[in-house]
Amino acid sequence: MIERRDTQARPSVGIIGGVGPQATVDLMQRVIDRTPADDDADHVRMIVDNDPAVPSRIKALIEMTGPSPAPYLATMARGLVAMGADMLAMPCNTAHHYLDDIRAAAAPVKVLDMVALTADRIAALPVRPRSVGLLASTAVRLTGLYDRALADRGIQALYPSNQDAVLAVIKAVKAGNTGSAPQARILAAASDLQAQGAGALVIACTEISALGIALPDALPALDALDVLADAIVAYARPSSRAPHAGTASAPIHPPKFMPQGEKA
Repeated sequence: MIERRDTQARPSVGIIGGVGPQATVDLMQRVIDRTPADDDADHVRMIVDNDPAVPSRIKALIEMTGPSPAPYLATMARGLVAMGADMLAMPCNTAHHYLDDIRAAAAPVKVLDMVALTADRIAALPVRPRSVGLLASTAVRLTGLYDRALADRGIQALYPSNQDAVLAVIKAVKAGNTGSAPQARILAAASDLQAQGAGALVIACTEISALGIALPDALPALDALDVLADAIVAYARPSSRAPHAGTASAPIHPPKFMPQGEKA
């Protein structure tokens, strides 16, 4: 019989991954980057189920042609808890539509809410914006995930005029295209949101996070994936006093994209 570790000393974080696979790896890297460590043993223990077989959120919520991912995500949550996870996180904004199902499956283990955490971060900016521009999946807009979270904090959600172009970028990234064409579309969407009067921008899709583009410096810009990584480190390393990117006093501006076999 394998003896379980002392979770009070070093809690472990379960990652409901595969939604998508690249976002899962990106989240892990951001957690590593944010963890103050002098040695391997100083890092956060992550138990990861990076299963890309989770039913498509696009097909389930936008195209209405696929099954609900909820039962699959709930099964993954139970599996991670069984493997010893003390808290769960999921690097997909859209999949938070199924958060209640996941929390019911994982109980009593806590499941982080990336949407609420990001809304809290926006509300804590030195100058609270009246409206926030969201670079997100069409499914996020349809489900109203951020609309509700931001409205609860007195902030209006704005979306690009050409949301179809944003969805095309998300599909392109899923197909491995992170080149200049999808980057240009996202920058155009960001400019559109600024023209609409957005007081801040949020990257609220982890496929868009994967582009790693630098948004306009004129507005505070947060990446929900960075916010989630901050929360994981804060939980797993509560004694850490290292500064985290994207605090209210230091809004996140994602690093510029480094080409890796560009597909334009």
